Amino acid sequence: MRQGLREATDGLPADARALLPGLVVGDTSRITPELDEAFKETDLAHTLAVSGSNLTIILALLLGPPGLAQRSERRGLAPRLGIPLRATAVLGGALTLGFVVVCRPDPSVLRAAACGAVALLALATGRRRSLIPALAAAVLLLVLYDPWLARSYGFLLSVLATGALLTLAPRWSAALQRRRVPPRLAEALAAAGAAQALCAPVVAVLSARVSLVAVPCNLLAEFAIAPATVLGFAALAAAPVAMPVAKALAWGASWPAGWIADVARTGAALPGAGVDWPGSWAGAALLALVTVGVVVAGRRLLRHPWLCAACAALLALAVVQPPPLTRVITGWPPPGWRLAMCDVGQGDATVLAAGEGTGVVVDAGPDPRLVDRCLRDLGITRIPLVVLTHFHADHVAGLPGVLRGRAVGAVETTEFEEPSDQVEFVRRQAAARGIPVRHALAGEQRRTGDLSWQVLWPPRPAPAPDGPNDASVALLVRSGGLRMLLLGDLEPPAQQALLRSPAAAVLGGVDVLKVAHHGSAYQDPDLIRRAAPRLALISCGADNAYGHPAPSTVAALRDGGAAVLRTDLDGAMAVVGAGAELRVARD
Repeated sequence: MRQGLREATDGLPADARALLPGLVVGDTSRITPELDEAFKETDLAHTLAVSGSNLTIILALLLGPPGLAQRSERRGLAPRLGIPLRATAVLGGALTLGFVVVCRPDPSVLRAAACGAVALLALATGRRRSLIPALAAAVLLLVLYDPWLARSYGFLLSVLATGALLTLAPRWSAALQRRRVPPRLAEALAAAGAAQALCAPVVAVLSARVSLVAVPCNLLAEFAIAPATVLGFAALAAAPVAMPVAKALAWGASWPAGWIADVARTGAALPGAGVDWPGSWAGAALLALVTVGVVVAGRRLLRHPWLCAACAALLALAVVQPPPLTRVITGWPPPGWRLAMCDVGQGDATVLAAGEGTGVVVDAGPDPRLVDRCLRDLGITRIPLVVLTHFHADHVAGLPGVLRGRAVGAVETTEFEEPSDQVEFVRRQAAARGIPVRHALAGEQRRTGDLSWQVLWPPRPAPAPDGPNDASVALLVRSGGLRMLLLGDLEPPAQQALLRSPAAAVLGGVDVLKVAHHGSAYQDPDLIRRAAPRLALISCGADNAYGHPAPSTVAALRDGGAAVLRTDLDGAMAVVGAGAELRVARD
C-alpha cells in the first residue's frame, strides 16, 4: 500500500509528490533537505510525523466529531449507515490497527493508537470517560511496554501536544468565544496556541531556536491537513486495486498538500521567522517562564481590542522586517551597496548587488542558516546566478540556505569536480529545484543591470590542478565604476599561472580584492602587487584552527596600501561607492 501511494503520487508537482506520503504514512523519503528545514523553521514538522492528528481525522469520519463520539446524536459515517455504537467501536478498533500496520509502529503512532484504543474501549462498554484518563493510560502502557520511550523527544512532544489540546485548548477556545471570536476560528487559535505553548520549550532544547511564525503557519496549514489526509488515505486504499482512481485521488490531495508546503516555505523565508535561544534545559525553563508571562499578559490584552491589534501589528513588522523599515532602524544594508561579504564563519559567501532584491551569490559558506540569514538581511529574493568557486564544503555546504525561498536562475561551478561527495550534494540540491548546473569558462562575460563580471580562471583546457583550490573560479567584477577581484581559494601555483595568462592584462589596480583562501599564508606576492587593491576583504571564522588570516598576508596587503578588513573581527561588510568613492559599512 505504501508503494502504491508512492506510485500514485509520481506524477504530481514536486512538493506534493514529496509531502503527501509524509502526511499520510510518515514516508519522508522524498522530502528535500530544504523543504524539511522549512517545516522545522515553522514548527510544521509534526505534520510529517504520523501522529494522533492523522488517526483523529480518520476516526472522525467514522465516529463524527470527538466531542460527540460518545453521544447518541453523534455524526459520522457509522451512524449514517445505521451501525450500532458497540459495532462502531469494534470497527474503529480495526481501523486503528490498520493505521498502525500501514504507518509502522513508531512512538507517535503507538501513542495515538493506544490513546484511541482506550477511548474506543470506553465507547464500547458505554462508560463515559474523559479523554485525559485515556491519554494517561496510553502513556503509562507504552512506557511500561518500552521504557526507552521515556527518553524519546518525539514521544514527549507528541504527549505534550495532545495534553495541550485536551486541557488548555478548550478553555482558551471558550475564552475567545466569550469575546465574540467565531467558534471555528477560536478553536483553531486555541489549539495552535496551546500546542505551541507546551511544546516550544522542548523544541528550543532541540533546535536552540524559537519560531515566531509557528502559530500563524499552523493555523494556515490546519485547514488543508484534513482534506490532504483524507484524500491521501483514500488514494492509499485504492492504489492496490485501482491505480487510476488512486492517481485521481492523489491529484485532488496535491492541492491542499501544495498549500501546506507553500505555507512552510513562505514562513521560513521571512526575515524574522525565528530567534536564537539557549539550547539547554535552563533555556527551556526560561522560555516556559516567558510563555507564562505572555499568556498572563495576553489575558489582560484581550480586554483591549485596539491594544491587541497594535501588538499584532508590531509582531508582524518584527517577523516580516520590510527592507525600507529595517534599513532606517539598523542602517543595514547601506543604500547603494555593491558587494557584501557575509559572516559565515570559516568559509566564503559573497553577494554582488544586481538591482532591488536581486544579487549574484559567489559561494555559499559552510552553514545554510548563516548564509540564509545574511541574504534575508540584504533583502535578496532573486538570484540570477550562484557561482560556486570550487567544491570544498566551506564554500558549498550552505547552498540550501541560498536556495531557500528564492528564485534562482542557475548554478555555475568549476570543471574540476572534486571532492565527489560535495559535487553530488550540489547537483542533488539543484536538481530537486529544477535549477540548471553549468561550468564557468575563462573569458566568459556576463551582465545583469549595472553589474557585469568576467571569468578569469580556470582556463580551458584547464591544466591539471594540485587540488580543488587551484581549480577555483576567479572573477573580475565591475559595478558602479568599481573593479573587484574575487580569487576563490587559489593558491600560489594557480595565482602565478593566472599572472601568465591573457587575463593578467585586466588584473592591475583593482578597487576591492576578495583575498584568496581566507587570507592563508599561501599567496603569491607578485599577484598582490599587480592587483594593488585599495581594499582587501578576508572571510574567515573567529579562532579558526587554520590560523587564518596569516599575519604575513595581512602585512603584505597593508604594505601595498590596502585597507584590510576581516569577517572574524569586523562581521559582515558591504562595499559602497562609485568610481573614486569607496567606503565600507558593517552590519
